[in-house]
Amino acid sequence: MCSILGWSNQKEKLEQNKFKDMLNLMSCRGKDHTGYYFSDHLLLGHKRLAIIDLENGNQPMEYEDYIIVYNGELYNSDEIKKDLIQKGFKFNTASDTEILLKGYVYYKENILKKLEGIYAFGIYNKKSKEIFLGRDRFGIKPLYYCHKKQNFIFSSMIKPILESKVIEPILTKKELAEILALGPSKKVGSGIFKDIYELRPAHYLKYKNGKIKIKRYWNLKSKKCNDSFDEAKYKVKNLLTNSIKNQMVSDVPIATLLSGGLDSSIISAVVAQNMDTQLTTYSIDYEDNDKYFKKTDFTVSLDEHYIDLMSKTYHTNHHYKVITQENVVTLLKECLEAREYPGMTDIESSLLWFSKQISKEYKVILSGECADEIFGGYPWFYREELNDKKYFPWINNLEYRQKLLNKNININLEKIIRKEYNKMIKELSWKDRKDKYKKLFYVNMTHFMTTLLDRKDRMTMGATIEARVPFADTKLIEYLWNIPFSYKYHDNTEKYLLREAFKDIIPNDVLYRKKNPYPKTHHPYFLNEVTKLLKKRLENKNSYLYKIFNIDEINKLLSDNTDDLLPWFGQLMTKPQLIAYLYQFDLWIEEYNIKIII
Repeated sequence: MCSILGWSNQKEKLEQNKFKDMLNLMSCRGKDHTGYYFSDHLLLGHKRLAIIDLENGNQPMEYEDYIIVYNGELYNSDEIKKDLIQKGFKFNTASDTEILLKGYVYYKENILKKLEGIYAFGIYNKKSKEIFLGRDRFGIKPLYYCHKKQNFIFSSMIKPILESKVIEPILTKKELAEILALGPSKKVGSGIFKDIYELRPAHYLKYKNGKIKIKRYWNLKSKKCNDSFDEAKYKVKNLLTNSIKNQMVSDVPIATLLSGGLDSSIISAVVAQNMDTQLTTYSIDYEDNDKYFKKTDFTVSLDEHYIDLMSKTYHTNHHYKVITQENVVTLLKECLEAREYPGMTDIESSLLWFSKQISKEYKVILSGECADEIFGGYPWFYREELNDKKYFPWINNLEYRQKLLNKNININLEKIIRKEYNKMIKELSWKDRKDKYKKLFYVNMTHFMTTLLDRKDRMTMGATIEARVPFADTKLIEYLWNIPFSYKYHDNTEKYLLREAFKDIIPNDVLYRKKNPYPKTHHPYFLNEVTKLLKKRLENKNSYLYKIFNIDEINKLLSDNTDDLLPWFGQLMTKPQLIAYLYQFDLWIEEYNIKIII
């Protein structure tokens, strides 16, 4: 797991020292090795977190006319390696980097159809002077790029692109409106700032002679499924178990996250059953959360009882990590730096802190992200008042969002959200557009899932650890796309198929526990402190908050200490998180020296 960086300019000599400064901005993503390839018109850089073949996997790696920089892990590398050996290739290392490089040499872009894993990579052909970029199917690993004049830059993060000075941190009304409408998620393909883009999941890019070509190499395909529920249960268990076992491959020790929920419990159980040594598991909670916990439609129970039950059942070496409320607040700035734009506030600051605690002992963790998107676990899959919306069902309180804006900027949030939603729906076949649950599946995969995957990657890599997500498995997701929704939601039970598939290895209390999201803080300290932080920002009358937002409404928001706002994004983001988000927004504009052109 690593960070990658590339800069091409075929007409001007590039500055190596500036490039080193750009790469160093991503040091948190890999501290085991720094590597460069330098020529007058092409610079490549790599920061490595060594997981496989610790001695021989350094990059950039060269073979014949090709050079690769690669961030990720391949879970089917042995299969690809055997195929390439049969075709006459020889290997000097045990690293998946060499397998990917030689696979590309033989198959070119078609190698992407064979890969199973998490990856973002760039390959340069010295002979043709072509740059090839590829990204995994679900957006687990980030990849940004810009093309300005003769410069083409690609990077694991946005900051190095800005550091090049090829691009300025500019938000036009278009980019600003998309952030305000969709945040803390974002438009697909957006690099946040003007002229910066993100290569979409399941796409590849070719850059040659100043021209860019982008193509999708994978998408979901609909076909009739005749499997009975029992057959589906059997297949799901096998597919997910194989994915978990494949993702255990590592030359360093691995651990799992265990919240006591269904998803993390399944992963922990399968890993524990397939390890020769005792499994180490981790969980997080907030200081005094038990005192202030409030049951809601979305958050129904605390985790500790269920964690204890799983840990005792599988004899794991469990570590409870409890973050102080002070740390939740103080890390809001650092998690903003890791995310590079305003995010999910306390949910991210706590995850960053949690990742730092784990990184003292482990480099690799397995986590339960993506299960809810593919098994129908979120309320908007089965509650009609949510899934009958004609836009993303996790974007709530839209009228209030609009009310918060300064009327002078003339931005219609609903119009922007509907436009992005309709754009995604048009990527489906006519038949699939008529299927409510396929539409929900697809927009969850392209937007909500990528938001959570980005959060997980940024906060874990911000602490220099690799997070693996076994539910994001191609064969599993392709299968679940075509089964009836009635298998997933049955007898008023979400994720029914998943529960039934693993009921023989999960204790009943955990198996039938209602879905709980990643924990947030319920402590009034957080609301009080972020209120102070935002009030402090508002003391600067030149703040963009005054130009973008309705300050009277913000002052009303700050006027009392009751958390009386319905979730405005997802299940967890209510009044304290909105105030923290506005604080991060203003801090972000200042720290990045952003120019806003309205």
